[in-house]
Amino acid sequence: MVQIFRIDGTFDRHEELLALILGAFSYMDGQIDPPSSAHALNVESLRQKIADEIAFGVSDGERLVGCIFCKPEADCLYIGKLAVAPQTQGKGIGRRLLAEAEMTARTLGLPALRLLTRIELVDNHRAFAAWGFIQSGTMCHPGFTRPTAFEMRKTL
Repeated sequence: MVQIFRIDGTFDRHEELLALILGAFSYMDGQIDPPSSAHALNVESLRQKIADEIAFGVSDGERLVGCIFCKPEADCLYIGKLAVAPQTQGKGIGRRLLAEAEMTARTLGLPALRLLTRIELVDNHRAFAAWGFIQSGTMCHPGFTRPTAFEMRKTL
C-alpha cells in the first residue's frame, strides 16, 4: 500500500531519502550540464531543506519510494527534487506527489505550480506537459551563456 506523508522535523530517514533522490536523478549523469544539484546534497543539507521547505514522501510498505519538495514563492509554489525510485516509476507516484503539491498551493492561496527541468531531458518535458505544465521561460545556470533549463508552470 502506497502512502503519502509529510516530511517534517520528526522525519528520521535522511540517509534513505538522500539515496532515493540520488538514485532517481542518476539517469541524468552524463546527459545534463551542469550536473544535477542533487549531487550537492548530503544528510545535513537535506535536514536544512526539510526545515526550509514543505516536503512530502511516499512509502510502499517500509520502503521510501518518492518525494517532493515545495517552496512557496510570491505567485506560485516552486516544485523541486520530485523523485520517484526507478523501480516504481510509471505507477502514478509522481502524479500523486504533484497532486499533493497542488493541494498545498491551494491551501496557501497560490495560483500556480512552477518547476525547472533541464533542456536535455526531453522525456521530462513531455511528462510535465502531460500533467498540465507549459513552458514559461528558460534559465541559465551560473557560468553558462546558453539556457540550461526550461521553466514550466501549471495554473491551478
